[in-house]
This record gives sequence, C-alpha cells and structure tokens, in this order.
Amino acid sequence: MLAEAGIFRMLVPRSIGGGEADLGTFARVIEALGTADGSVAWCVSQNAGSATIAAFLLPEISREIFGPPTAIMSQGVSQNTRSVCVAGGYRATGRWSFGSGSHHAVWLNAVGPVYESDGSPRRTKDGAHEHRAMLFPASEATFHDTWKVSGLRGTGSDTYAVEDLVIPEGRTVPSRRDPHRREPGPLYSFSNALIIATDFASCALGIARGALDAFETLASEKQPRAHASLLRDNPIEQARVARAEATLRSARAFLHESVGAAWDTAVRGDPPTLENKVLLRLAAVSAIHRAAEVTGTAYHAAGATAIFESNPFERRFRDVNAVTQQFQASDVHWPATGRYFLGLEPTATSL
Repeated sequence: MLAEAGIFRMLVPRSIGGGEADLGTFARVIEALGTADGSVAWCVSQNAGSATIAAFLLPEISREIFGPPTAIMSQGVSQNTRSVCVAGGYRATGRWSFGSGSHHAVWLNAVGPVYESDGSPRRTKDGAHEHRAMLFPASEATFHDTWKVSGLRGTGSDTYAVEDLVIPEGRTVPSRRDPHRREPGPLYSFSNALIIATDFASCALGIARGALDAFETLASEKQPRAHASLLRDNPIEQARVARAEATLRSARAFLHESVGAAWDTAVRGDPPTLENKVLLRLAAVSAIHRAAEVTGTAYHAAGATAIFESNPFERRFRDVNAVTQQFQASDVHWPATGRYFLGLEPTATSL
C-alpha cells in the first residue's frame, strides 16, 4: 500500500515520475508514520531517502531503476567490502549490514571502496581512496538473518552479501555526488547526510508523539492502585504532560524552522549555507534526544501498563532508544556544531 501510494518514491525526480517532495513535506510524512509505528517510518525514511541517488544517475538508468511504481531501494553499511575495476564496471564482493527494509526492496545499494585491477586503491583527484555507490537487483544478493535487536525490530535490517558480482558502470555513482548532479531541483542540493539526519529525527519525533498521545488517552481511563482518582486528575501528571508537550513541540519547531530556512535557500538556487547546515544538524540531533526523553516520560508515567506487549508503550520505548544509538544521534554532533557558534569551523563529517 505504501508503494502504491508513491510513498517510497517521494524523493525521486519528477522527470521520471517521482514525487520530488520538498524536505519539509518528507519530514512530516515520516513523522506521521512514526506516530503509528517506528519501524514503518524507519523503513520508509531509509528507502525513500536513499532514492535521491536517482538525481545523480544517467536519465535512462535512473528511469530503469526508479521509474516503476514499485521501485524500492535499500542501502546497508559496508563491512569489509571490495569493488575491483573490470571492463565496463566493477566486480563487487562483501557484506552490507543494517539493510533496513531490504526484504521488500527491489534494488540494493552497495557503497564501498574501489580498487584498480592490480589491487591498488583507486584515487580521487584530491588523492583520497575513491568510494562508490553501486546499485544492483535485490534478487542477486544473499541475505543473512542478523537483525536480533531490542528496538526497531520490524525494520528487518538484516545483512546482505554478494560475491564477484559485476555491476555496470552506469549503475554506480561516486560517494561524493555533487559534481554528478543531473537534476536541478532544490532537493538535490542537500547532502545525503542532512537528508538522513532530517528523516531520522522525524521518525523519533513521530514515535514520541505516538507515545505521548497514548499516555494522554490512558490518563483519562486509568485509576492507579491506591489512588482515588484518574491519572489525569493528578497535578503531578498534569505538570508532567505539560513539560513533555513543551519539549516535544519545541524540538519539532526547531527542526522544521531549520528545514524551512535551508529549503528557502535551495529554492533560490543556492546550496544550503554553512549556517543552514549547522542548524539543521543541530536541530536533528536535538530532536532525537528530546523525543527519547518524551517517550521515556510517557513510558514511566504509564506505570505497569507500559510493560505489556498488548500496549504500545514498550515498543515505542525500545524503538526510540534504538534511534538514539545511531550515528545521527551521536554526541559527536554537539561539539561539531558548537564550534560554529564559537567562531570555529564545524566538523565536516556532521554536515
């Protein structure tokens, strides 16, 4: 149903039939899905977000991969991978973990280092070891059942592997995509890192919204043991809800303010400014941690009710704390962005 509705193709260029949604709309969709189920939001954010690579491929290749309405792509994390140059393409071998949504994907993305035929690293113009994103049909991969986790279980983020798989040159893109951009839309002036930061934060905000809504409903129904009134009549719970609402709404407002400012810059035809990037990164990491805080508040306020699988609290608590363990929520982003406000250069890996 998500595929039929075009949700997975939200960020695919309009030139090949995609939605090419603005970043704010994408964030709101992910948040809405997260309110219902964090794993659904996570898979959509990963699958739809990774599809921005369509804007950097040759048009005919982009249309082949992302043109069909059922086009879904998953992207994992490189684990000891190696792609060797051969005639007309690359011979890839390796494993990619954290393949969220890979079981319903039609295409997979294998990002990793490239080597010359003699085994030496291929170098970019600035002397760095070249990395490329390489796309191939999911049917050509072997899947390994590795996703034994506490939170975001429903994402099925298993490991996929290939051995000596030849991938044509046209289905590959350098990891540093900027010089290869083929679509003029403002969406494609954003780095993949900042798009991912936005959608991870939106997923966390959605989970927190769902948890807080669930507690507010519970509070109107539950009378705790040894209490003479409902939860909602307790001034302590009233204050707890007020603080949680303020925390969540403030985090969401900061994220969307930052997304909107960066988008306005991109619409004018300019790439997001350094300040746009810093504020977007800061808003995203802050939103994830504030969302975890609010979800924890709802979980603990619900009492023993929260530990039963028949209620949504324990799943949301596990899911949002799985989000906080990802790089997008890492503490490295605090000093990286804080440097900017102190007149120093921000750390590039965060932007």
